[in-house]
Amino acid sequence: MPLGPAAQHAEAERAELTRAVEALARWPRLSQLLQYMGEKLFSGELDQINEYNIATDVLGRSKTVFNAADDAIARVETHRLRKRLATFYETEGRDHPIQVTLPSGSYIPVFTHKAAGEPWPAAPNLAPKPESEAASNDSHPPARPFPLWRFAAVAVAIAIAGSVLYLYLHTRVPSARATLGSGLKSVLLPTPSQSEGGAPPIRIMAGYSGPPRTDSAGRVWNPDQYSMGGGGWQRTPGIVARTSDQFLFEHSRSGEFTYSIPLKPGIYEVHLFFSTEVRSNESSSFNVWINGKTAMQGFDINVDALGEEIADERVFRDVSPGNDGSIGIMFSGATGTPTLNAIEILPGVPHAQLPVRIIMQTTPMTDSEGRFWHPDDYFMYGRMAPQTHPLQDSADPDLFAGERFGHFTYAIPVDTRDKYTVILHFVEFYFGPSAPGRGGVGSRIFKVMCNGQTMLDNFDIFKEAGSFHELSMTFHHMSPSAQGKLNLTFEPVVNNATVSGIEVIDESQ
Repeated sequence: MPLGPAAQHAEAERAELTRAVEALARWPRLSQLLQYMGEKLFSGELDQINEYNIATDVLGRSKTVFNAADDAIARVETHRLRKRLATFYETEGRDHPIQVTLPSGSYIPVFTHKAAGEPWPAAPNLAPKPESEAASNDSHPPARPFPLWRFAAVAVAIAIAGSVLYLYLHTRVPSARATLGSGLKSVLLPTPSQSEGGAPPIRIMAGYSGPPRTDSAGRVWNPDQYSMGGGGWQRTPGIVARTSDQFLFEHSRSGEFTYSIPLKPGIYEVHLFFSTEVRSNESSSFNVWINGKTAMQGFDINVDALGEEIADERVFRDVSPGNDGSIGIMFSGATGTPTLNAIEILPGVPHAQLPVRIIMQTTPMTDSEGRFWHPDDYFMYGRMAPQTHPLQDSADPDLFAGERFGHFTYAIPVDTRDKYTVILHFVEFYFGPSAPGRGGVGSRIFKVMCNGQTMLDNFDIFKEAGSFHELSMTFHHMSPSAQGKLNLTFEPVVNNATVSGIEVIDESQ
């Protein structure tokens, strides 16, 4: 018996979903996510398509400890899926009479139908603008437009309120990683678990009394609490260097003050955030105690950060609550008035700092091994590429798809007591026979140093790996500076230096 119009629509939309899922097969996580959303949609389980279920049913998060306020994986992966669908329908799926879209801010797929002969609407160019710095001589071509189809909002409303039938009507190749030196073997540390006595992360904006705010990695920061003494201050508007989250430094607590933060028994990692406005050059130091022990004596923010208007972060591992069930942090003046911008307390692991993973992109990402990568941070100078170039032969083609290039530095905060493995991830996006800049060997040469020690000299990515292939370099036993920083300098020799990802792993066990 022939299918009626409603059933024909439903079958056509199911078929288009299958085509879109298959087109995303090179990104298994995104393919599975779209399949999950589609199955829930077609079964009428719209209430099941939410952040918690996506994170726990599809993305491997624990149903007992997942907290959307502290873990943005569902939002991050849905954002990636939205971009991938847009790219698919801008290219190979452009002529499909039905297209699957994900409206911004929604987890519910929408099927948009096009009448025969009707063109799809032109998409506005919403590509991110490059940072305000003079263009370099290997600047990248303009970003490809990011299409936003006219979403069928009425269809979504009808789908939620109406019947499933009416809803239907409207609604790898192995990675080419070239590794020199000692090899790229992932270094994994134990993962802190709330079920093992830890607690959710605590993030406090010192001196701030407004609503919670969310940073570039999807982490929620709360207004000031647990403090005694001192007073709150608001910063004069201006740009603070070495941070992607300016709001963390808009307020501060100043004076003589103490934080007493209640926590479950366990091991924690304490991060303290500082910065100062432009002022005279007189010394202004203060002391910091954690649980009655000296953490920093004669601490001067400007000396530590190498200037005013620069974000400074200090890290202290192996901190546990005292007998009163809290971590106490006391700030007392030496030659100046103490000031603090923010506190972050993370469930830690014994005798080692948690790994630091950064990608040179504006949004965070979780890789195929479940490891979280923070968006670009801790940098000074250089320029982030205005568009990404996914690696087609990688298990994580979007992971190292961006870059920072030019002459730039990173100051990555670490505990001063340890030594660290640093892994640098590179991709040559601009030079090579099939790349925009043409050229080849010798087109880009640069050096990399860590706290004055040369890590790479006359380094040529294309010579080692060609274009559009990830090249990972591993360096062991790197010592931090007295200020608790791994200061990475990327210095051009021929054209611009570049990097796409940075990992820092504590070697202490």
